[in-house]
Amino acid sequence: MKIRDAQPKDSEKIINLLQQVLELHAKIRPDIFIPGTTKYTPEELKGLLNDQEKPIYVAVDDEDSVIGYAFCQIQQQPFSNNMIPFKSMFIDDLCVDSTCRGQHIGEQLFEYVKEQARKIGCYEVTLNVWAGNTGAEHFYEKMGMKTKERMMEFIL
Repeated sequence: MKIRDAQPKDSEKIINLLQQVLELHAKIRPDIFIPGTTKYTPEELKGLLNDQEKPIYVAVDDEDSVIGYAFCQIQQQPFSNNMIPFKSMFIDDLCVDSTCRGQHIGEQLFEYVKEQARKIGCYEVTLNVWAGNTGAEHFYEKMGMKTKERMMEFIL
């Protein structure tokens, strides 16, 4: 297994993995997520593959077939004038194929993202986890992540 930048030839497998993630989220929050859809369309994915500010890293097997991904976004802080300026790597989405879980691929992807973030001078790596996705929460805590802030909601 190796990790590299995503390429156009990876699109079909990435879309398949996006579907896996969406189905998980749709089970957790059927009031928000639409089953049978994906976070990005094939056209949107094509545009992201060319966006240097939104790198996509893929884990591939020995046949160079995608078995996991990390969609990232390079963000400049602050969001307001009362914060110290810094660069952040936001993990927009991370997924390992359901048939390949338990092989430490997610850990390797996460470590790769951290390494890339260090190389470009980021202060931190951040992400969001949906409440109810306890598997993801435990995984990221195991990887050393801590809660930075919490978004709360009141459904009307």
